[in-house]
Amino acid sequence: MALKKKGKKVKKAAKKTTKKTPKKRPIKKKIVRKKPALKKRKPAVKRAKPAGKKPAKQEGNLVGLITHYFPHVQAAVIKLKKPLNIGNTVKIMGHTTDLVQIISSMQIDRIDISRAKKGDEIGLLVSSRVRQGDKVYKV
Repeated sequence: MALKKKGKKVKKAAKKTTKKTPKKRPIKKKIVRKKPALKKRKPAVKRAKPAGKKPAKQEGNLVGLITHYFPHVQAAVIKLKKPLNIGNTVKIMGHTTDLVQIISSMQIDRIDISRAKKGDEIGLLVSSRVRQGDKVYKV
């Protein structure tokens, strides 16, 4: 390209083009750590259990399980595994429950009954709070 400047031809200086090279990042070396060798464990020593009171398990005379509790009327619903009669003494055991009482009132579908057979779901009047999952034993 030529430019005229007061009668003289002046050549425009060519731009120097320099390629910018990207900066090279240093390569990070991965440090490989060796895992320590596993130590052999000694066999576990069985310790003797201290002699103390064990909770009394009465699995031989389990009658049923509490499936529901109605706090306003203080009644429990029991799914029976063995027959039960009015006048029998039952013990209700649970995580926080320990109750012994004589059966005074039993119902099935709001009808009073005197005896219930295996497989029935009965309503039983209880003297204190019981919880779902508590076990009912015959004493």
